[in-house]
Amino acid sequence: MAKHRIYAMSLASVYPHYIAKAEKKGRTRAEVDEIIRWLTGYSQEQLEAHLEAKTNFEDLFAQAPRLNPARRLITGVICGVRIEAIEDPLMRELRYMDKMIDELAKGRPMAKILRG
Repeated sequence: MAKHRIYAMSLASVYPHYIAKAEKKGRTRAEVDEIIRWLTGYSQEQLEAHLEAKTNFEDLFAQAPRLNPARRLITGVICGVRIEAIEDPLMRELRYMDKMIDELAKGRPMAKILRG
């Protein structure tokens, strides 16, 4: 089966959209970065290096230092699909990130977004 085309996309190509979505609702780039760091285990410096290097999503998640075990608590629907029903592990990771950014843009408190 062919890989989904989003896997080859770079985080850097989607990142400005995440920032714009958050800022439009009064949230910040720092909060978007915090979500990505929480999910993947990257430091801020490592995250910035991946953005600069235009790392694709497949490599971003494959190289993640420590995927947060609490990410499994992220449930709900994104793009009309229940996150917990997604079988492809990489697609599920991408949808976790999408869901968290959506929650940020909807004004949810960071402690709840980070499943604290």
